[in-house]
Amino acid sequence: MKFMVIVKANSDTEAGVLPGERLLTEMTKYNELLVAAGIMLAGDGLHSSAKGKRLNFSGRNITVTDGPFAETKELIAGFWMWNCASMEEAVEWAKKCPNPTGEESQLEIRQVFEAEDFGEALTPELREKEDKMRQQMESRK
Repeated sequence: MKFMVIVKANSDTEAGVLPGERLLTEMTKYNELLVAAGIMLAGDGLHSSAKGKRLNFSGRNITVTDGPFAETKELIAGFWMWNCASMEEAVEWAKKCPNPTGEESQLEIRQVFEAEDFGEALTPELREKEDKMRQQMESRK
């Protein structure tokens, strides 16, 4: 099962405060454990929402809004993509995480949909196209 582990933003991450050497060292050690265990598929930190954009869709209309965005607690400062056997395993790995911002922090774990989750709506033709796109993405790495 794949899981996205989301590091929630706070006032420091939104202000562009970067982690110091100590936190970077701790996070690197943690990421090395995840990679060695075969858990980590990807992971990165994100710039503050001041450098972001939001697209709101209403029918066929699209509105683009420049950041920053007001609700800090709803924003994302970074993420990992993990491959775990269960949500419980993902929680156990998350508990080993150093405090990701060094202050008040929150991680959110969300399971990623797999092709079989969509049942018959994902027709063989759509599944074939999905597989082809995944192969193309992999070949570009």
